[in-house]
Amino acid sequence: MSFLGRIRDGLSRTTKQIVARFDDIARRIDAADRRSSPLEAATLESLEELLISADVGVGATDRILTAVKTRPRNGTGLRDLVKREIRDVFTAVDRPIVVAQHPKVTLIVGVNGTGKTTTVGKLANLLKKEGAAPLVCAADTFRAAAVEQLEIWTTRAGVDLVRAREGADPAAVVYDAISSGKARGRDPILIDTAGRLHTRVNLMHELGKIRRIAAREVPGAPQEVLLVLDATVGQNGVAQAREFMSAAGVNGIVLTKLDGTAKGGVAVAIAHDLKLPIRYVGVGEGIDDLVPFAVEEYVDGLFEEQW
Repeated sequence: MSFLGRIRDGLSRTTKQIVARFDDIARRIDAADRRSSPLEAATLESLEELLISADVGVGATDRILTAVKTRPRNGTGLRDLVKREIRDVFTAVDRPIVVAQHPKVTLIVGVNGTGKTTTVGKLANLLKKEGAAPLVCAADTFRAAAVEQLEIWTTRAGVDLVRAREGADPAAVVYDAISSGKARGRDPILIDTAGRLHTRVNLMHELGKIRRIAAREVPGAPQEVLLVLDATVGQNGVAQAREFMSAAGVNGIVLTKLDGTAKGGVAVAIAHDLKLPIRYVGVGEGIDDLVPFAVEEYVDGLFEEQW
């Protein structure tokens, strides 16, 4: 299966949850259009409930409902209209990463349990397959298990890992990794940080220190700060992202466990509410199951029963 096909496949639980109900609402709206009769409030409420239940979020749902209410009669069908609005949400926040000086440094952050460390290994594997020469930095020096887990993944991916003894200063490990990457021609440098809650002030300050070290060694670094979110936690993930944005300079999202939820619409809520692009999605547990986010495939997969 292609990378893009995996996005659709990963959305299968969400799709099964909403397609039948969506089609029923579309038929009611199309029938009202043919009769040139006003939309029933109950129909709009059904559409609102459906979008909220898929975790599309209140803000994006309001945008879609406004588009439905103000659409030209006998014009674009409901499915195409909703898909267009969601597509526009994503394209409005899709900003390319600018790397003025190499190596590119990517900082991966998040709370415990989101799949952050495995995501780093999968991302290294993906980038290597795309022709890059990534180097992974194990900056989670608090949990020995995290470093061991990362070592397993980087071995699978066939990429180098820079690690330090347990309890070492994470910023010092980052310094070593960037220095090593420069000397060995590795690019990008992927930094796995310790899982942390945004309420742990000392750990959030540690992220600031890591960022300063990276910027000192590579002007403009870290050029990319990816927040790993678990798709199954829904709107709680949006709240997590909002806090990390201010503390860590997050400029992109990795959405994991997309295949494990019937509420895959949370990607829309993230893009709409936080104005952050989804960079990658996790659609399984294998090393190849991290794929670049593709707007068209996501939007089609969300509403299409067959592909």
